[in-house]
Amino acid sequence: MAESGERAEISVRKRRVGSKRTETDSAVSGGEDGKHSSSDAEKEKPLLSLQPGTYWLTRIVLLRSVAFIYFVAFSVAYNQNKQLIGEHGLMPCKSYLRSVKRYVGGKIGMAAMAYTPSVLWFFDWSDMDANLDGIALLGMALSGFVLVMGMANMVIMLTLWVLYHSLVNVIDDLLIVCAGWESQLLETGFLAIFLCPVWTLSQVPHRCPPSLICIWTFRWLIVRIMLGAGLIKIRGDKCWRDLTCMDYHYETQPVPNPMSYYIHRSPWWFHRFETLSNHFVELIVPFFTFLGRRMCMVNGAIQILFQVVLIVSGNLSFLNWLTIVPSLACFDDASLGFLFRSGAGAKEAVLEIQSEDVAGRTPAPTKGMLIRRVVNISLGILIGCLSIPVVMNLLSSRQVMNTSFDPLRIVNTYGAFGSITKERTEVIFQGTLSPDPKDPEALWEEYQFMCKPGDVYRRPCLLSPYHYRLDWLMWFAAFQTYEQSEWVIHIAGRLLSNDSTVLSLLDHNPFQGRDSPRWVRGEHFRYKFSQPGSASAAQGKWWLRKRIGAYFPPVNLEGLRGYFQSRNWPHPHLQQNRK
Repeated sequence: MAESGERAEISVRKRRVGSKRTETDSAVSGGEDGKHSSSDAEKEKPLLSLQPGTYWLTRIVLLRSVAFIYFVAFSVAYNQNKQLIGEHGLMPCKSYLRSVKRYVGGKIGMAAMAYTPSVLWFFDWSDMDANLDGIALLGMALSGFVLVMGMANMVIMLTLWVLYHSLVNVIDDLLIVCAGWESQLLETGFLAIFLCPVWTLSQVPHRCPPSLICIWTFRWLIVRIMLGAGLIKIRGDKCWRDLTCMDYHYETQPVPNPMSYYIHRSPWWFHRFETLSNHFVELIVPFFTFLGRRMCMVNGAIQILFQVVLIVSGNLSFLNWLTIVPSLACFDDASLGFLFRSGAGAKEAVLEIQSEDVAGRTPAPTKGMLIRRVVNISLGILIGCLSIPVVMNLLSSRQVMNTSFDPLRIVNTYGAFGSITKERTEVIFQGTLSPDPKDPEALWEEYQFMCKPGDVYRRPCLLSPYHYRLDWLMWFAAFQTYEQSEWVIHIAGRLLSNDSTVLSLLDHNPFQGRDSPRWVRGEHFRYKFSQPGSASAAQGKWWLRKRIGAYFPPVNLEGLRGYFQSRNWPHPHLQQNRK
């Protein structure tokens, strides 16, 4: 009995020891597993701040910025294209398209499309005004959607690019634009196509991460824009080298604004500083792009600040606003996160994606994503090949600015103000009801354009990013003779008939509600800003002007009949009977 009791006690002790060992082993094992579980939990824990190196938010900012410029551009087209190239415009695009059609053999085919790429070829030409309005309104609707929603797909962005291409090609060839920002918008818009998924509409499409190649094409664009502008200045006007160009720029730029009036009178040393700063920003800063993330962002910030200064100091259309767009590609999600609301929306979606990447749970690429990579690589190769003549032009001592080397304007060369005019001249249209234009008693009354200088008492306008094409064209005309700018006489003929189409492009018609003028002439004046605080300024004069001479002699409708017929222009008819 005693032995059996001892055996039982020993057995119980063994079971207790075994149980303790099991508990100890379990505790040790559980501790190690706990460490792994804690590590996994840390990996799966969502990030609290955006990490650098991704461009989801950058894409949203870029798309909205491009859409804003498109919206302004299509608004300009909707409000002005009918008057310029419509059915009864100054230079109807229908006539131009017909001449191209005859030139390529009388058929609308690939030859016509290659010569002038435009969807207008496929429209009914019986109502060209409706066609122009339709293109502009569709462009405004699509760009407005992208601007508000912050999302787009390749179909929308491609449509916007094709629509604006269609307008620019029939306007630019008719010498109505005379500016490089149209090609710059087309190149920027082309790059924006590849930022988006093909069909999906989402601010953060998980299956379509922003391509680093596409981001770099935008960065390459801002580098070329600034280097082109800087080099053309150094090689162009001597005043850029002796640092005196800014002494004249504010007064002689195409359409000054109120700030131009005051900045023009800055001390000489300030203008020298401006010129030196311009050279630094355009010739040195662009190379920061290639010096790592921080220096790239420094480049972007400086370029944006530079463009803001230009916006404040002049009305250069949407050129400066457009130049800000590729500068935004210098910033990644971490640097642009402050623009987005925390806790929801795009920013939260990007944080979730970055958390998955940190945890190593990035989804395997799909077939579509692999195809997209091939497309992105192809884009990089295309931009690289088309950049060769652009780079050669930048390196050439005979550099040209605002030139396209391919018919679709995918990669272009840029530049601005390679030379600075030292004096401002303006063409002023005047009309009279007098039957004899040589009568010393004849009263000549002036027409006023929307924004360009005319009435010396009128304050310079604040207009950017919008612009008036005809005002810009008149700035160029003042450098030439009326024989070189024949459309000036076309305007005179329309004014003689009180033509409502052309008059809608002007701010003031002195003969509104009266008989049409019997004679119209063009006078050439030299304009200068008045001195702030002077007697002239106290009288309310923003400008002082002095007559140079006649730009074109007095003309009447009958005298212009042969001139109009020789150029196949429709002869204007009086819209109001004389008393």
